[in-house]
Amino acid sequence: MRWSKYFLQTVREVPGDAEAISHVLLTRAGMMRRIAAGIYALTPMGLRSHRKTERIVREEMNRSGALELELPILQPRELWDESGRWARYSSDHILFHLRDRKEGEYCLAPTAEEAVTSLVRAGVTSYRQLPVTLYQIRTKFRDEIRPRFGLMRGREFLMYDGYSFDADAAGLDASYGAQDGAYRRIFERCGLDFTVVEADPGAIGGSDSQEFMVLAETGEDAVVRCAACGYGANVERAETGRRPAPWDGETPGALEDVETPGRGGIDEVVEFLGITASRMIKCLVYETESGPVVAILRGDLDVNEVALKNALGVQHLTLASEEKVESTTGSPVGYVGPHHLSGRNVRVLADGSVRGAVNAVTGAGRRDWHVRGLSIDRDAGVRDFLSFAMARSGDPCPRCGKPLSIARGIEVGHIFKLGTKYSTAMRCEFTDEKGETRPVVMGTYGIGVGRTMAAAVEQHHDDDGIVWPLALAPFEIEIVSLNPADEAARRSADGLYGALVKEGQDVFYDDRDERPGVKFKDADLLGFPIRVNVGGRALKDGKVELVTRSDRSIRAVPLAEAVEAVRALRHELAGPIEVPA
Repeated sequence: MRWSKYFLQTVREVPGDAEAISHVLLTRAGMMRRIAAGIYALTPMGLRSHRKTERIVREEMNRSGALELELPILQPRELWDESGRWARYSSDHILFHLRDRKEGEYCLAPTAEEAVTSLVRAGVTSYRQLPVTLYQIRTKFRDEIRPRFGLMRGREFLMYDGYSFDADAAGLDASYGAQDGAYRRIFERCGLDFTVVEADPGAIGGSDSQEFMVLAETGEDAVVRCAACGYGANVERAETGRRPAPWDGETPGALEDVETPGRGGIDEVVEFLGITASRMIKCLVYETESGPVVAILRGDLDVNEVALKNALGVQHLTLASEEKVESTTGSPVGYVGPHHLSGRNVRVLADGSVRGAVNAVTGAGRRDWHVRGLSIDRDAGVRDFLSFAMARSGDPCPRCGKPLSIARGIEVGHIFKLGTKYSTAMRCEFTDEKGETRPVVMGTYGIGVGRTMAAAVEQHHDDDGIVWPLALAPFEIEIVSLNPADEAARRSADGLYGALVKEGQDVFYDDRDERPGVKFKDADLLGFPIRVNVGGRALKDGKVELVTRSDRSIRAVPLAEAVEAVRALRHELAGPIEVPA
């Protein structure tokens, strides 16, 4: 494809609304354009990369044995009421709602568990028809409150979503494993450095789930990892081993009041008393749909609100107002102590970080006073401990005890074991070998296609532009004619372009009447893996320059050997990754 015949306009300015590097570079490279908040158009160049990502996903899903279908984007409320998600997703404000001329209610689906379950329940009646895994690659919609990061969190996006249907838990394990293997092959073929971590199922529901995270310094998510044993989890799901505590080995002392005038915050008390934050015990009051809750944990730790929500079994969790804190606990904010909660009409949960605490400091239940010498068992009577403190870098691994580290990542895929959550609610059942009726056992799987493409840019770029992995590059090879006005240079560039196209290579030809410096800037911005410079001093010596974008290495090869040299370089960059026939 010749640039002079192509629809492509690069820009030098950074988009004013761009926060993510991928948003900046894909816009500057002329690959995407904003239409509205969270809604983007892909140009022909952007669509090529998008389609390559989609093709890899489709090839590996077909290879796994999954069957492609197409489900409607416009879905009736009745289906979502069956699963119970209409009210839940509406309260989270992510559903696009529509009404037709007959006042029927519909949504633009962000996911398709209801639609695919209704399809399977109408067609599967016997265990002999199981297992089956169905998938689609389809446009989805989420009414994001704050769409951001370009293709990574838009309101309209292309997504792979797959759904497995099995007769039992062992079958689900096999289907889940097949998807896990397919995901790993997909991201390997995309040339991405990724990790797989335990994750929270969230609004989808179910039990086990894993996220596939592309590692990048600009990632929006925190990933907790153990280099020693391979444990990994997103920060919302991460657990830790027992942290060393300042009271380890101590015997309980007497409980005593200590005046702390005007010091209700952890940092203020720590400085005033000359202690560490880990010596303190804090009580945070939350409001839920089931009533108020007090969460007790060590003063140097933060609450993992996802873990706390799961422990409580609630959907909504917000910190209580000052007035609510005082009416719930009888104590002002900053001075709540666990020993004053007995007999209050409030649910109390303690994190494992305060198990066995003695000689601790906490609120005295009245303004300007704290207590020290608190024993969590003697004075507060806490007996049940959960795990809802946020993991930190350096905390012990829950599996091997070695230090954890935290990296940044971008979620590009998620797999879930749903079990019978949807099949029971929607009566998607089959008859087993004994003639008994049972709900099918389900799994659900998703990959953001545009998100994967954007994540590749987040991971592969430099100060000058995108550095595409070969598999996702809009074009693998770019020919740059340094001086199209020079007849010999133009004929050489035209001839090389024609030879590469004839051979079936994926090649883009910058034949514009522009200065070489402008072309080099654009080439770096667009980030094609291989660039062939034709013209200048090298051509006078009968050679062309092959430039590798990833390491900027340059090699001069005879013009007559250029096609073979490009082919060899492409093979080198492709590596040994197996591609299905």
